Amino acid sequence: MVEDESRLASALRRGLAAEGFAVDVADSGPAGLDAARHGGYDAMILDVMLPGLSGYEVVRRLRAEEHWLPVLMLSAKDGEYDQADGLDCGADDYLTKPFSYVVLLARLRALLRRGAPERPTVLVAGDLTLDPARRRVTRADAEVALTAREYALLDYLIRRAGQVVSKTELLDHVWDAGMETAPNAVEVYVGYLRRKIGRERLETVRGAGYRLAT
Repeated sequence: MVEDESRLASALRRGLAAEGFAVDVADSGPAGLDAARHGGYDAMILDVMLPGLSGYEVVRRLRAEEHWLPVLMLSAKDGEYDQADGLDCGADDYLTKPFSYVVLLARLRALLRRGAPERPTVLVAGDLTLDPARRRVTRADAEVALTAREYALLDYLIRRAGQVVSKTELLDHVWDAGMETAPNAVEVYVGYLRRKIGRERLETVRGAGYRLAT
């Protein structure tokens, strides 16, 4: 566990030990990173706001080094973008403070059941790459500049590369819920995206939706 609030760290350590967990505590980002690299742990509970190195940077470095230790982020940063940033950096779960201890235990057990399968932090489809942690897209090693909406659209499509994705699904996941969106918005942004990544990369499947080539 990487947590610099000593009272919280002590309480959590006692509670987890009572549940049968063996727990080591680090109180800074660099100490937590070093422990994760060399400690042979089954999971990590990681605060975000830490001295020396943020939790975001700790997990980003671990994933860049292909360390797949399951990480549960625990933070007072409770905004939706904060949570998205944590997950995009490579964390497996994110729980906001104040939190339910029962829920923390349940999520920790779920992480341990899933284990640590290897998974890339950079998404790839053919010559396209999308790095969620850096919000960076490249095509044939050349960086592609995308607007926020174009990026969100490509992010959704590349995670389903080779699959047909309907317009309705894209509207539901890429556009804000409750926001009035023109019916042809998907077509318009697909057109914008095609001009930047190559028309041949994004296929229209007539009557069904769109498919990003692998």
